[in-house]
Amino acid sequence: MLTGIPVSEGFGIGRAIVIKKEINIKYYKPNSTEEEIEKFKEAIEKAKQEISEIKEQAEQNLGANKAMIFDAHLLILDDPEFVKMVKEKIQQGTNAEWAVAETAEFYANLLASLDDEYMKERANDIKDVSERLIRILHGASALYIDLKNIPEGSVIIAEDLTPSETAQMDKTKVVGFVTQQGGKTSHAAIIARTYEIPAVAGVKGVLEYVKDGDIVIVDGYQGIVLINPDQQVVEEYEKRMKEEKKKKEELKRLVVSEVKTGDGRKVKVYSNIGFPEEVEIALKNGAEGIGLFRTEFLFMNRNSPPSEDEQFTAYKYVLEKMKGKPVIIRTLDIGGDKNISYLNIENELNPFLGYRAIRLCLNNKELFKTQLKALLRASVYGNLKIMFPMITTANEVKQAKEILQEARDELKKKGIDLCDKIEVGIMIETPAAALASDILADEVDFFSIGTNDLIQYTLAIDRTNEKVSYLYDPLNLSVLRLIKMTVDNAHKKGKEVGVCGEMASDEKAVPVLIGIGVDELSVNPSKILRVKKKIENTNYISEKEKLEEYLLGN
Repeated sequence: MLTGIPVSEGFGIGRAIVIKKEINIKYYKPNSTEEEIEKFKEAIEKAKQEISEIKEQAEQNLGANKAMIFDAHLLILDDPEFVKMVKEKIQQGTNAEWAVAETAEFYANLLASLDDEYMKERANDIKDVSERLIRILHGASALYIDLKNIPEGSVIIAEDLTPSETAQMDKTKVVGFVTQQGGKTSHAAIIARTYEIPAVAGVKGVLEYVKDGDIVIVDGYQGIVLINPDQQVVEEYEKRMKEEKKKKEELKRLVVSEVKTGDGRKVKVYSNIGFPEEVEIALKNGAEGIGLFRTEFLFMNRNSPPSEDEQFTAYKYVLEKMKGKPVIIRTLDIGGDKNISYLNIENELNPFLGYRAIRLCLNNKELFKTQLKALLRASVYGNLKIMFPMITTANEVKQAKEILQEARDELKKKGIDLCDKIEVGIMIETPAAALASDILADEVDFFSIGTNDLIQYTLAIDRTNEKVSYLYDPLNLSVLRLIKMTVDNAHKKGKEVGVCGEMASDEKAVPVLIGIGVDELSVNPSKILRVKKKIENTNYISEKEKLEEYLLGN
């Protein structure tokens, strides 16, 4: 048994397809450096042609936004520093394949050494592009398995999956992904969740232990990978898969229905999404709205900010798909554990307490206003609500609303149609915001509680620190008192409160949140039906009474 990071839930049993991209790159001194540089230039043009074709295919299969990653690949091929280093190595007497391999290794190691999970995983893009260049220079096709024609029931085993590989793969025949590298934000993990394929990442040594054709069980709940298990284990997992399938079938009735607690209190169930295409999965699972649309994806994996038109297209897509259902779009929440190189955010000792989210946006007015204009333009295509992250004071809300008004006025002067009334809300994710929620409620139309950060900040717990993570308790008395205070203050002003952190999908926490009186729970698409079922099985009055006793410290 091998273990890794569970990145996409579910069980998968199938035959392994092992992707090993080994190629014997030999060093030699070329007869002519000019001819070798010309060979490199031709390889770049050929690579661009191939990537453009893959991008076109990805646009058709995955959507325009996911295909944007290939723009980043094309930028690598045009990167003057990358090209310059390869040419310099050739001029020093190195053959082109060796020069590309060394240059790619340099940049991949540089990215991997950064203290930023997202940037570390971008090293994969460098590898993807360089492997293509080397294959072309080598005149070989052995680097790639024909992923369009894999057998039914395949479990893909790889060091990591590149965007070009997943774009070409027939995902209807894949029952699991296992990668030696990567994590929850890796490309393979995102694709797996989008297509609801069980996946485990960061499985050390998997390429050594698994051979083509081996039977592999992928447990995307526990992060377990079983290789050639005995029949008893296979039968046990087959039984679990049948039970899981049966539960899913039973829950399907909830796809089209709103849910109420056993004693009749309505609680809305929305979906969190990180990419526009995920709206399809949210709808398939019965989302009544989008409670959190993270917009960071538009700003990442590129060398400059997205244009207003580019953002507008993404927001319009989601609004149109939701056909009038609420869509809460959170403005840029970068910083903390997410960084963007072109914004030149300096390293900080405490990034989660530093220059991030609304603080960064208020200090980068044009960047912020461009996003707000894109949102305003998209507003006529659905039921848009705008949400500002990491608010701690009323003054921040006022500043953000002023810039929003400026954006509105500038668009109106150009005669652009906008929705007259757009609800504006904030995330409550700091104790300061919760304690000032009575004042903040006067400034906005709704609250959404980001419980991940609220718990972290309230309990002074770094939940990624293994030594203290046991103290991370969503049901801690202080945390629940802050949530209750926020909900009560909002309700007194006639404002609704949602919860969009992981607590909203924690089946132990759902009855507590209902007892507190939250109006909406926003969860990952795969959790929607289970949360709806939990709501049905909860009695609001009973939970409210239990909670009141608990909050008194009894």
